Amino acid sequence: MLNFKKTTEEIFKIPSDIIEKTIEVTEKEEKKIINKKPFKLAEEYFNTLGPGLITGAADDDPSGIATYSQTGAQYGFQLLWLSLFTFPFMAIVQEMCARIGIVTGEGLAANIRRHYSSKVLRVITIFLFAANTLNIAADLGAMSAGTKLLLPNISFELLVAFFAIFSLTLQIFTTYARYAKILKYLTLALFSYVLTAFAVHMDWSTVFTHTLIPSLTFSKGQMFLLCAILGTTISPYLFFWQTSQEVEEKILKGENTITERKNDVNRRELKSMRIDVWSGMFFSNLIMFFIIAVCAVTLNAHGVTNILSADQAALAIRPFGGDFTYFFFALGIVGTGLLAVPILAGSTAYAISESFGWKQGLYYKLRQARAFYGVIIVSMIIGMIANFAHIDPIKMLIYSAVANGLVAPIVLFFITKISSNAHTMGDKKNSKLITFLGWFITIVMILSGIAAIVSLFF
Repeated sequence: MLNFKKTTEEIFKIPSDIIEKTIEVTEKEEKKIINKKPFKLAEEYFNTLGPGLITGAADDDPSGIATYSQTGAQYGFQLLWLSLFTFPFMAIVQEMCARIGIVTGEGLAANIRRHYSSKVLRVITIFLFAANTLNIAADLGAMSAGTKLLLPNISFELLVAFFAIFSLTLQIFTTYARYAKILKYLTLALFSYVLTAFAVHMDWSTVFTHTLIPSLTFSKGQMFLLCAILGTTISPYLFFWQTSQEVEEKILKGENTITERKNDVNRRELKSMRIDVWSGMFFSNLIMFFIIAVCAVTLNAHGVTNILSADQAALAIRPFGGDFTYFFFALGIVGTGLLAVPILAGSTAYAISESFGWKQGLYYKLRQARAFYGVIIVSMIIGMIANFAHIDPIKMLIYSAVANGLVAPIVLFFITKISSNAHTMGDKKNSKLITFLGWFITIVMILSGIAAIVSLFF
């Protein structure tokens, strides 16, 4: 320590009393970090999470739960490796989206409109509106069916109307700061699926073997589920939502103009974003892992191999997993729906509003951005009507999957191009590796979309 002080004094001419104070402060900070309790560290980590966590959790919506449940029921542990396989793909795409929002200060659709054809963008948003609205309808129905499992005496139609109005109220009449906090805490509902895994007997050595060693038979059924999982994890509505939420977070800090947002980008902010995004995508895939595993050990093991909806999965699990598993599985359907439905509607509103140059953002009040909120309201009303008309939710999800299969590769093309562009992104552009992986994921999604369409109609 004395040598360090002497050398520092000689080279930099800094008085020894200032050096001693600096050393004392540094040592105190190190002791603070070392002495922090695990719960305090966990709290600080949770506080750093935001748009990435919410986006990742919203990916596990009721339609996603149905897909993962069918995967576990039909094939047991065989496709469990997909939960690990899709994680880096999903995280890389969402990180590119988040970086575009942070660096440009604008949403994804606004960037596409600025740099590419607005006609192509409008076609994309039409398909996105259709896919998201069908998904909203299916999720509203799944939430209502899930609630009826717990409260059987309440009318299905009344529950659909309640969830739609509740979601609209949150988005329209709550400030963005409070709304973001509500969404963040709703992500905790997904832990119900972690609890279900520990309520049933699980051979963890078998589970981890199937997680780490890929297995695929290339049957039509497996290929369709593979496409469905890729479509529900790497989904267009997540791209638009992630980018716009990064912009909203900057506006929340007082950066109200595009110029302010573009000029206030630093490495620390990008590092925090990466922690947030990769944590959120890991959480999303972890929940996928537990849902597939639970359905494999309860349903597949007892010969139940055909699951068409999330609430059906909960009912089927009850005889083998018990009331505890049944309760938390049903509760998870409601919680994930409350999180996903407003995000589906919100991502559509961001995309359409940015495409036409309308005012957009949840930080605006209803009277300030009528068109933006109008898109959200119309999506929700159509979703309600579809349930009142008793349109088959499975068909809604199939058509939604087809629309997503058509849109996802096109949007991924623009995401990779924009995030790799030095003129747009400066020194925050993609590395060569990320650019390569971006194009690889785009090709995978093109093949997945083609395979899904072929398996559905031929």
